[in-house]
Amino acid sequence: MQSISRAFLEDDGFIAQDRSAFPAHATGTCYAFDLDGTVTREELLPLIAMELGLETEIALLTRLTMDGMIPFEDSFRLRFALLRSAGLERIQSIVAEVELDPFITEFIRKNRDRCFVVTGNLDIWIAPLMEKLGCGYFASTAMLDEGRVTGLREVMRKSAPALQLKERFERVIAVGDGFNDIPMFDVADIGVAFQGIHTAPDALVSVSNYVALDGRSLCRLLSTL
Repeated sequence: MQSISRAFLEDDGFIAQDRSAFPAHATGTCYAFDLDGTVTREELLPLIAMELGLETEIALLTRLTMDGMIPFEDSFRLRFALLRSAGLERIQSIVAEVELDPFITEFIRKNRDRCFVVTGNLDIWIAPLMEKLGCGYFASTAMLDEGRVTGLREVMRKSAPALQLKERFERVIAVGDGFNDIPMFDVADIGVAFQGIHTAPDALVSVSNYVALDGRSLCRLLSTL
């Protein structure tokens, strides 16, 4: 499970799964989804940490990050340092079993040419989920040596993928649940704060156009925008 099929590396270091998903000229509406706690029904890093006996440390860092108390990049580097010892194959096997929101998953599959996952998680860690969703995505990237993760190449800032999408689509609708989604919302034309798993922080809600309480209502909303 170490390969990312149909993947390519953008010049600025981000991953998009299928170049054909990008139209030659800006057209239509696209949807940019946060991954953890939005498309997935669990946060990935705490789930991995639970398997390693590091749940308390990772849960604290994750909560502080979602609330904006620790910058995402600093937090992710700390969490990566704690979890990297698990090995790529073991982490991918854990991630492969994560439950996805059925309504959001179905919406993405029906609109996969216009849907993108925008996540700070590592490209190689989330590969099993991206295979299931089959849509384009942007993620932090890792350095590999003979199948072993040796470090971080780039920690993704969510404003950059949103800007790329704005160049290719006439309108970007962003969906997320955490403080680190604010840069993506600032760039997007419409922001939807999602509260299906967590209560979105006030700072995110304040820059949102809509708030959705679960996957079903979110997808109904997206279908009307």
